[in-house]
Amino acid sequence: MACLELLLTLAALPAAQDPLPHAAAPMVVVVVGAPGEEAYREVFQATAERWRSAAEQGGAQYVRVDRGADDGVDDRTRLQELLAGQRTPTDAPLWLVLIGHGTFDGERARFNLRGPDVRAQDLATWLDAVPRPQAVLVCASSSGPFVNRLSKLGRVIVTATRSGSEVSYSRFGGFLSLAIGSIEADLDGDRQVSLLEAFRFASARTEEWYAGEARLASEHALLDDNGDGLGASTHAFTGVRATHAPPQGDLPDGTWAHRWNLIPSAAERALPSEVRQQRDTLEAQIETLRAKKAELDPDAYYAALEGLMLELARLYR
Repeated sequence: MACLELLLTLAALPAAQDPLPHAAAPMVVVVVGAPGEEAYREVFQATAERWRSAAEQGGAQYVRVDRGADDGVDDRTRLQELLAGQRTPTDAPLWLVLIGHGTFDGERARFNLRGPDVRAQDLATWLDAVPRPQAVLVCASSSGPFVNRLSKLGRVIVTATRSGSEVSYSRFGGFLSLAIGSIEADLDGDRQVSLLEAFRFASARTEEWYAGEARLASEHALLDDNGDGLGASTHAFTGVRATHAPPQGDLPDGTWAHRWNLIPSAAERALPSEVRQQRDTLEAQIETLRAKKAELDPDAYYAALEGLMLELARLYR
């Protein structure tokens, strides 16, 4: 492929979505599921509280869904009505965090609530009607099938397990809630923690927990944000970059997840929205080019990369 043709192909990629608009605040919706046992209730409460703190630090609206009001309305209905109320188009991101237990019957994955459970296909239907960028974090056992049901370009999905057969209690969600507000999870040194970085941090801590207990790991988290419905484990990345091109699709998983920062740094907050969008689009084009490196003539690859890097440098200057 000639250099000019390659640059035209990259320029045709869709524009980056803006995960940090100045006009509207993000919304963080935390759904606390049925604990089953008292010990889990305390863990889930602590996890939800960490998300509340992170949302507050990031200037996001925080909404919690659990059986807190005695009005006869079950949590599934509460969640459905809440999402139905988000029909106004906006660039402000929606973070939906499910904390609890899940089940899978071989066909349908469910997140366990007090009262009727919510199925993956229910959630997909409700979210498809919400016209805003979405990140859905299913921190529960048997959550892997949510990737297949929810996968969609423009939506970031994280699940605590890679399949419905990983049925044991999941610890990943607790580590993810620690990561999202901890600069320790910052891998690229930009003084903020992206969803991709939080995913990688939480995955590593989960693996360390099982190794420390000399137990076989019963959960393997996935991240999907390129719409292919496959998901990627933490081992598909080096730092914040995917190590191989996806079987299909233009972008490897992680490209958009690394743009989601619940607690943006001072430098990120200072960037005008239009500059941020241009930067994200250029960085996505660079990642697409890198993923195709093995397929390209070296001279064409490096010429295209140089052009994109110079444009990015000019934007920062």
